[in-house]
Amino acid sequence: MNKELIINVTPSEITIALIEDKNLVELNKEQCKIGFAVGDIYMGKVRKIMPGLNAAFVNIGHEKDAFIHYLDLGANFDTLHQFTKDLAANKKNLRFEGLKFEEPLKKGGKISSHISTGQSIMVQVAKEAISTKGPRLTSDISLAGRNVVLLPLTNKVSISQKIRSNEERKRLKAIANGILPKNYGVIIRTAAVGKEEEDISQDISTLINRWESAMEKVRTMDPPTLLVGEMNRANTIIRDLLNGSFSSIVIDDKTLYTEVRDYIQIIAPEKKGIVKLYKGSVDIYDNYDISKQIKSLFAKYVSLKKGAYLIIEHTEALHVVDVNSGNRAKVGDDQERTAMDVNIAAAEEISRQLRLRDMGGIIIIDFIDLHKGENRLLLFEQMKQLMSTDRAKHTILPLTKFGLMQITRQRVRPEAIAEVNEVCPTCNGTGNIVPSILLDQQIESKISYFTAEKNLYYIKLRVSPYVRAFLTKGLLSLRVKWMLKYGCYISIVSDNSTGFVETFYFDSKNQELI
Repeated sequence: MNKELIINVTPSEITIALIEDKNLVELNKEQCKIGFAVGDIYMGKVRKIMPGLNAAFVNIGHEKDAFIHYLDLGANFDTLHQFTKDLAANKKNLRFEGLKFEEPLKKGGKISSHISTGQSIMVQVAKEAISTKGPRLTSDISLAGRNVVLLPLTNKVSISQKIRSNEERKRLKAIANGILPKNYGVIIRTAAVGKEEEDISQDISTLINRWESAMEKVRTMDPPTLLVGEMNRANTIIRDLLNGSFSSIVIDDKTLYTEVRDYIQIIAPEKKGIVKLYKGSVDIYDNYDISKQIKSLFAKYVSLKKGAYLIIEHTEALHVVDVNSGNRAKVGDDQERTAMDVNIAAAEEISRQLRLRDMGGIIIIDFIDLHKGENRLLLFEQMKQLMSTDRAKHTILPLTKFGLMQITRQRVRPEAIAEVNEVCPTCNGTGNIVPSILLDQQIESKISYFTAEKNLYYIKLRVSPYVRAFLTKGLLSLRVKWMLKYGCYISIVSDNSTGFVETFYFDSKNQELI
């Protein structure tokens, strides 16, 4: 699979588009003024204890107090708290490797037994602020690197479950055990497969140095204070995804280009050449045909092949995806086969939409009813396979007897929302409508269906004057191109009573086509 990373930089935000085989699959936006990111480590101050929730609100300098639950304190919270307390008191000869662990926290304990209002505690951002909620915190600290994730206050070496080879697992575990100082543990990531001991050792040493630097800051800080800042979103994605299938990373900002190139020089010197600085006069997303994909893929209606489509809606509690066959089904078709074909195509698009929109929480998918048990099982297995590359933690349940599939997906950032509206020229800019940039695709999809499935050689379109002007503009207009492509005559008439993006289709007998 060919992967490209296209990065657009503006004064207010950095937008990162991940492209797989020319298709947009992830869109990340990093606000330049947000002030914190997932992975940042702070020395915060407890603002309020909530005994009923067994949780506390912590000030980390954000406009909204962050939230930490008792279960997020981590088993060795008391040990970490005592160590940071001694550091803040400037006690001499403190060594992290010489720490003696306190008794681990019990799962059924109370948060008020371990922290109090006004107390300083070390925390890490686990989830960004979403909607009216502040950031979610944890005191189970970890530092992510290219090959490993460093876990202070443990002595365990864990291996990614995606590493299947027993020999490789034993080799990597032996390397880590031979390198790690006391009171440090690691999770060995999939990227470490095949890496030399020197590469893994350098990664661990870098992360330990970051941790020790943070400990030194505790001696002089005044909470709330940032101790360790996670790298920017671009470098985080590169760190997690960079592999042999990456063909290029294109950036339209020289400063970020230099930063990313230097970072790749450290983690993968052989890949330095894939980082490119974009100097074109056309917007980078227009040049790589990403702007159009963003508008089409963030709409409420998502078109599939041969007239099928999805409807994606969001409520406060969950996301709902409705799968529709549209004009796909024909009299005499095998309904079970048609339903299965549409469902498989829908599953592929839904797996992409979940990543693209970064949809989290509960997702309910209403697939077209399947009557055969083996087809329902096949669809379930296909959905699991399609989502196997999703980096977010998720759980997929088999279809219910009503044809509903339930998915839970981890969300650590606000859901991606794209502005897919444009100003309506019929109301002088006082309202918004579905963007016309998508209308030509919708019309062409219908024409393709009517010519291929219904064998029509004449189609009349009734549209608004604006749309007619758009479709007939130029010597080689869209209308002419479609006529040549589909081998049919297309008549386009304008009607002022037709909505701006409404389109009606008629055959040679002036009967409306549905």
